[in-house]
Amino acid sequence: MRIDTLRQQLRTLGAKPCHEARILRAWAQVLPLDGGPRPAQHFLPQAVRTALETLQPQLDGLATLKSEHPAADGASRLLVALSDAQTVESVLLPRGGLCVSTQLGCAVGCTFCMTGRDGLIRQLGSAEIVAQVVLARRMRAVKKVVFMGMGEPAHNLDNVLEAIDLLGTDGGIGHKNLVFSTVGDRRVFEQLPQGRIKPALALSLHTTRAELRAQLLPRAPRIAPEELVELGEAYARATDYPIQYQWTLIEGVNDSDAEMEGIVRLLKGKYAIMNLIPFNPVDGLPYRRPDPARTAELVRSLHRQGILTKMRQSAGQDIDGGCGQLRARHVTLVRRSRAPGPAAAQGA
Repeated sequence: MRIDTLRQQLRTLGAKPCHEARILRAWAQVLPLDGGPRPAQHFLPQAVRTALETLQPQLDGLATLKSEHPAADGASRLLVALSDAQTVESVLLPRGGLCVSTQLGCAVGCTFCMTGRDGLIRQLGSAEIVAQVVLARRMRAVKKVVFMGMGEPAHNLDNVLEAIDLLGTDGGIGHKNLVFSTVGDRRVFEQLPQGRIKPALALSLHTTRAELRAQLLPRAPRIAPEELVELGEAYARATDYPIQYQWTLIEGVNDSDAEMEGIVRLLKGKYAIMNLIPFNPVDGLPYRRPDPARTAELVRSLHRQGILTKMRQSAGQDIDGGCGQLRARHVTLVRRSRAPGPAAAQGA
């Protein structure tokens, strides 16, 4: 479901713009409609109040908790069931953050990522994206939303921007605390500055070498790292937000001194933050996680050369929950449970 579809339903029922805004605010912020100086029965038409009784279960069913996997670092990975029984992942982050999914699967096919191994299954509607926030807010306070879970937000741009618009208005989340993460797509740089809500921007760089980027991100738009940084810098000037660069650090692939020199060359003097994210091991992939001492030294080296650098751990390292892994394990269990036993397979 899209938020625009929900708005149209409310209007058909006779809701005025002020009614619509209060209903969406109550939903997105998990607030009671019957609270405040004017309870629902005092300001909503009877038809709308009656319809809400049937609409609420529909909203509640957009995203339900399938399982929760708390981690020692304060994060908690959520396997979220959608209304069609498909599942995606959300991550409750420390200090009021939440990472949400924007697609079921992903078409970019990053070679180090579990999510893209099965390709794109379907898009998430904007209401399904917001519903992940609603679900999380029923569990704890959410002050920041990062669009960095399953999927590439740029490939579902209309729905993601619609979700951002609601979260940045009726959802009560500060614009800088809405973070749009992308591998880089020219449509993003064209459309984000035009919205009334301008989110922060995180760009997946991963290497300063165009040929290696093409190998690691085989179906990402062919934008050279130098051009990607310039596009990011233009957005930074337009919004006065620093650009966050994501770099999944893989031993022997993109952790060389030459790559670090390339980061300095690209980001020196830019309004930017470099996030080095040690690779989260995935069964069946040939990549390895760098030695922690090596990672720490890279962070110090970049700092010494004037690059604001942070070492980011994928949330929930101790529960082996890299993005897409919870869903992959769940899908495997479902397939096994549906498979016929030996007797059934032999026609017994």
